[in-house]
Amino acid sequence: MGTGADTARPVLGLAAGEPVPLVPGRSCAGCTLCCKLLRIPELDKPQGKWCSHCDPKRGCKTYETRPQSCREFFCGYLTSHNLSDIWAPIKSRILLMGVEGGLSAVVDRDRPDAWRVSPYYEQIKAWSRQGMDEGWFVIVRIDRRTIAVLPDRDVDLGEMEQGEGIEVGWYPTDGGMAYEARKVARE
Repeated sequence: MGTGADTARPVLGLAAGEPVPLVPGRSCAGCTLCCKLLRIPELDKPQGKWCSHCDPKRGCKTYETRPQSCREFFCGYLTSHNLSDIWAPIKSRILLMGVEGGLSAVVDRDRPDAWRVSPYYEQIKAWSRQGMDEGWFVIVRIDRRTIAVLPDRDVDLGEMEQGEGIEVGWYPTDGGMAYEARKVARE
C-alpha cells in the first residue's frame, strides 16, 4: 500500500479553462507517457500509440505549437499533493487522471498488468472503496479496454466505443453491499 497520504482522492476535476495548480517540485522530468497513452483529437492520434511529434527520450518536437489538448493536460501526479512519488508515470507506467464521475488509471499497453502490482493495486482498491462512499468511481483503461474497479471485484467492460459510458451502482444485500458496473449508451 502507498503512503497514508495516498488515501485522499488523488485527482480533482477542474473546470475547463481553470488554471491547473502543479505540485511544487514536480515536473514531467523525461516522462512522455501521456504522448503515448492518450488520444490527441487535433492530430487524429489514437490512444496507445506514440505521437509522431514525440521523441520519447526528449519530449515534444513541436512543443511551442502543440495542440490545445496537450497544452491543457496535466496528469494527476503533477497536480495532486496526495500522491507519493511511486505514482510518477515514468515509474508506475500508470497515468492517473480525473474523468467524468471519477478517476481513471490509464495503463501502458506494454505493461498491461502494472496496475495489478503492489502497491498500486491495493491503493486503487482503496480509492474504489472511498469512491463508492463518496459517490465517484475508479476505472482502469488499457487502450480502449476499460475495467471498473469495484470494492469487491474488478469488472472487465471490454472495449469502449464512442458514445458509450459507464454506469456504476451499489445496493444492500443480506451479506452487505453489492456493487455493479456496466456499459451504457450515452444520451
